[in-house]
Amino acid sequence: MAGLFEVQKRPGGRPLGPPPRGRPPLQPVDREKTCPLLLRVFTKIGSHHSKEDFAVRGKEPKDEVQIYTWKDATLRELTDLVKEVAPAATRRDARLSFAFVYPDKNGRFVVREVGKTYSNRNGKLDDGKALAELGFQIGDYLDVAIL
Repeated sequence: MAGLFEVQKRPGGRPLGPPPRGRPPLQPVDREKTCPLLLRVFTKIGSHHSKEDFAVRGKEPKDEVQIYTWKDATLRELTDLVKEVAPAATRRDARLSFAFVYPDKNGRFVVREVGKTYSNRNGKLDDGKALAELGFQIGDYLDVAIL
């Protein structure tokens, strides 16, 4: 019984930290061999769309951009793509807030904020976070508030 609770030790005798929690580390996608997914991106200046804006299938907000990408795409990559189609996102002081939009178990849409980036500054905020590590699932929409 004592063996169950023994502390694992490093070669130097110091104890190892607790086992890692959460998701396993993100494995990069081979973009040459893996088919991209279609990501429906909705942009809005000033705030995110409300969940009611997505309530009726086929009547989603009009400001949609469709992007082919991979689950390992970072918020920085997506920021740069949004800047190509949304002039407001190119402002020097613009911030972009990203949210996933998906149906809950009852079929009602949820808007869940997942990260923020600055339009013109690399390496700040959540730039390096990938869709997969933020919990993205194929079929989710991406809502981008340009602040």
